[in-house]
Formats: sequence, structure tokens, C-alpha cells
Amino acid sequence: MKYILALDQGTTSSRAILFEKSGAVAGMAQREFPQHFPTPGWVEHNPEDIWESQIAVVKEVLEKNWVSPSSIAAIGITNQRETVVVWDRKTGKPIAPAIVWQDRRTASMCAKLKLLGKEKEIRKKTGLVLDPYFSASKVAWILEKVKGARAKANAGELALGTIDTWLTWRLTCGRVHATDATNASRTMLYNIHTLKWDESLLGIFGIPKSMLPEVKPSSGFYGETQVFGGSIPISGIAGDQQAALFGQACLKPGMVKCTYGTGCFMLMNTGPKPMVSKNELLTTIAWQIGDKTEYALEGSIFIAGAVVQWLRDGLGIIQTSAEVEELANRVPDSGGVILVPAFAGLGAPHWDAYARGILVGITRGTNSSHIARASLDGIAFQVAEVLRAMEADSSIKLRELRVDGGASRNNLLMQIQSDLLGVPVIRPKVSEITALGAAYLAGLAVNFWKSTHEIATQWKEAGRFKSKWTQPQRKSAIKLWGKALSRSKGWIEE
Repeated sequence: MKYILALDQGTTSSRAILFEKSGAVAGMAQREFPQHFPTPGWVEHNPEDIWESQIAVVKEVLEKNWVSPSSIAAIGITNQRETVVVWDRKTGKPIAPAIVWQDRRTASMCAKLKLLGKEKEIRKKTGLVLDPYFSASKVAWILEKVKGARAKANAGELALGTIDTWLTWRLTCGRVHATDATNASRTMLYNIHTLKWDESLLGIFGIPKSMLPEVKPSSGFYGETQVFGGSIPISGIAGDQQAALFGQACLKPGMVKCTYGTGCFMLMNTGPKPMVSKNELLTTIAWQIGDKTEYALEGSIFIAGAVVQWLRDGLGIIQTSAEVEELANRVPDSGGVILVPAFAGLGAPHWDAYARGILVGITRGTNSSHIARASLDGIAFQVAEVLRAMEADSSIKLRELRVDGGASRNNLLMQIQSDLLGVPVIRPKVSEITALGAAYLAGLAVNFWKSTHEIATQWKEAGRFKSKWTQPQRKSAIKLWGKALSRSKGWIEE
């Protein structure tokens, strides 16, 4: 058994990565799949596209690297969180498109529940804010809007799941309907204190308990798949951000990582007790190994790398995402231009579903380089806001920030980030940290790796960015950002 196979199912692409015992990448395949935006504020995926792209990349990585299923010790799954699928138990077919985490269609439903006074109970039990971001309101919308769905759900004929659950169901040919504690903690239906699905929360959203998957530890046996020929155990599952925290070896309380993907997500390990946020951050399960549950504080930013995709696909000022760094580097700064990328509302610490993106400070001298620079600034400003909230909640002063994700390869963005934070920003040697975290969780369960201590020793630094700004520079930039931010809030009126 030479490898652990990680399935990394993201918002815009599916990947399959083979890891060796050293934690090194032995092979990788990636495939993008279509994004659907049927109406402003809506974001959907076809669950079959997700499945087909994920299977295709596994077959590709095995064939390209001459790896047989018998060489794979286990499969670990990590996934875009909160995105939810509802399917027919008999046919295995989805009854509607998957509603993606970025989707804002249930903003009015969440607003109504706030008026009914449900937010306090939800926050207390789940550690989450009442927002369309999470899965519960998305499932409620499907049951309400899809013809016949409510009757089928009440009859026990429908199953629901986040993407890890959907993949596990298909990989095991419908034998296993399960999720892990990290993904369960993002549905807004799971009590992170009792570690059980909550009857009262299910009642609030009108979701029958029969639809829900079994919740298992993040590292442990789920079932076996024979889809690739031969039998391979599935023994690790974690939502992408928790997997990244584990992959970054942030195994001690106070350690922080930030993943720059489609969105941007900062997590701080807070240890075996959940920490209640007073600054609009989320309290979430970091992972569960055996009967031991670890918790984290999280700041979720909806739009990060997606800004660069917008520059490419929406504005057409770059041909590939990698070009943004070169374009932004043509100018020393943004020339006073600020881009608030609230394309899907604002996440932490604002939680404004009605905010929208805003580009301000434009003059006659503004060019595409200034806009590219402002786009990178906009990502870094959002991260800085979350970090300040995290420090206030935990009373821990950040000493360093470990970074990963596609946009973390952008040296200019990482330098801007360090300038704004005033602390070193550190990039690890293995860039596929999210997938590595899932691989570690799967490998621990089958004794491929012996302990978390062994895992921690494998983490190696590849790049370090140190702040070049003075405190007055930082203060001035943050003030200008706040001015633009205030103008983006509450833009849409229901």
C-alpha cells in the first residue's frame, strides 16, 4: 500500500491527488465543471457534473501514474461545504440542482426567521449565524419549491447531503448515507455541543429527520468503493476548510490558517471546547478523531479567488488567472481605487446578504492595472478584518498566518496581506494542503500514518512574506477600505 488517494471536490473543479507516506504529491488530475447562475444571486451545480468530473479525475490520475487500486491504502474526501444535494433514495437521482454555498436565494427566508426570534437558538446550538450561506435554508427551499418534494420527504423517500455525502453515496452504490462531524456542523441542523442532529432545528426549517445522513468521525471507516476496480476503503472525510487546517498541521490551540480559494476562509484551532464569538465569527467543529472533538473559530469570506475569475471571464482584462499578478505589478498601488468584492453579499464579520460589489475611487487616470491591484487589495482587506475579529474573540495575538489555496501562489497578494496584517505570512512546501488534510485523516484511520505528531513533523515552510508597512500606512489604508465598505452594504432591497 503505497498511497492515499484524496478526492478534493471544490466549487469550480474536482481534483484527485495521490499522496506518498512522506506527504509528497505523487500525482494529480483536475477538471473544471460548469457553474450555473439562473438568476442574480443564485448559484447552482448539476450534481451529476460533480460526480462525473470527480470520477474522471480519479481514473486519470491512476492511469497517468500507473497506479492500481491495490496500491491505495484508503480514500479521503474533502469538499466544498454547505452546498447541498437532495436526491431520490430509490433512483439515486437528484430532484433539483445542487444549491451552492454562495447562493443567496434564501435571504428573505433567513430574514423572516430572524424576525420570528429564531436566531438566538440557532446560534447557540450550531455556532453559526442565520445566513443563506448554510445548508438548512437551501434544503427548505427545495422542499418548498420542487413539485412533490415535500410529500416524498415526509414519506422517507428523499435523502439529503453535502457534497461529501453525495460522493460517498455514489462511490458505495447507495450503501452508505453518511457525513462527518465537520460537514454536519455546517448544515445549521447539527448541535455542536450534543454532537447530534437537533429536532428543534429540523422543526424550524421543516426538514424531516429521515432525510439526514449518519454522522461519523472525520477519521474512521465509512465503507468501501469498488468503482475503480478492486476494493478501497473510504476512511476520512472533512469539509475543505477543516481539512486545510489539519493539512497545515495547525494542531495546537491558537494556530491559524487562511485558505485562498473561490472564497477565503480563516480558521483558528481553539481546542476541545467551543469558543463563542462576540465578533460575528463562526464556531465550528475542526475535526473529530475517535471520541475526541476539536473546535475552531472561523471567518468566512464569500469572494476571494472568484474576483480574479471575474477579471478574466467578466471583464476580460486577463486571459488566465495567473496573469493578474503581472498586471497588478505594473502599478505601485491601486491609485486610490477600492474594490469591495461583495458579489454574493458579505460574509464575516458583516453577514450582509444584501451587500453587493462596488468599485470606487475611479479617476480619468485609472486603468486595468489599478483595477487588478484593487482586486488583490480587496481580498487582503477582507482577511485582515476577519483576523482582527479573531484576535478580539480569542485574546490571542497572531504571530504568523499559514496560507494555502490557489491564490496563495500569488506573491504580490501574499505581500499585500502581510503588509495589512503586520505579521509574517507563510506558505507551506506542499501546496495541495486541503487534499493533504483529507489524506492525513484517511491515513490515520488505516495506520498509514501513526499519529498526529508524525503528521506535524512533515509540515515544511516554502515561502515567507514579511510586512514592509508602517502602522500609519496600515491605518490609512484600512480607513479608506472602511469608507468603500460602508457604501456596499444593504445595496439590494427586498
